[in-house]
Amino acid sequence: MSFLRRAATVLAAASALTLALAAPALAHVTINPGTAEQGSFTKVAFRVPNERDDAGTTKIEVAFPTEHPLAFVSVKPVPGWTVKVTESKLPQPVKTEFGDLEEAVTKVEWSGGKINPGEFQEFEVSMGQLPKDVDQLIFPTTQTYSGGEVVKWSDAPKSDGTEAEHPAPVLKLTPATADAHGTPSTPATTAPAAKPTLTPVAATSSSDNTARLLGGAGLAVGVIGLVVAALALRRRPS
Repeated sequence: MSFLRRAATVLAAASALTLALAAPALAHVTINPGTAEQGSFTKVAFRVPNERDDAGTTKIEVAFPTEHPLAFVSVKPVPGWTVKVTESKLPQPVKTEFGDLEEAVTKVEWSGGKINPGEFQEFEVSMGQLPKDVDQLIFPTTQTYSGGEVVKWSDAPKSDGTEAEHPAPVLKLTPATADAHGTPSTPATTAPAAKPTLTPVAATSSSDNTARLLGGAGLAVGVIGLVVAALALRRRPS
């Protein structure tokens, strides 16, 4: 019984350590998928987890970049939520393949719904044309809770690769892929007749958060195995 109690104690401690390491990585607002091709049109989902045990998330505000404005932005309705898209005049017109862009979407706000403790919600957006001369777009996001707390996910990525305390959702932009003839593929040079139609986001790739969680779980299992083996050897008769 003493051996079983020791093993159970080690298991509980290792599990708590694993969850403690994984929780911060899973808590912040992310954009999924996290990559898209430069110069393309894409559809993403802002994934918002509720990280409070005593309050629900009641409002989400996503700021869109003004230094690299997007000419076309449309949103998918979310049952129970009201969406407000804000367009603002740019400091100066931006030349695009579709002409000079003088106004663009600068903020999208979802309100009226509720993300309860232990739940998350995805808010989908179709947008383009993505810029061709930058490698990422940052979308500072504000999360408001039912108790009045406001959390700003607005920290830019750190140059040393470590995660910021309140990281903003980041869409990484990759060079356009080559077609079958080996030449870079290019987006259509005419504007779409209507804003892109949205469909539900499919989970097509594993996130960095999942990798961290699995890595932590594997480490915990390894520690438990070593401790159990050591205890068993100590109990063997000499």
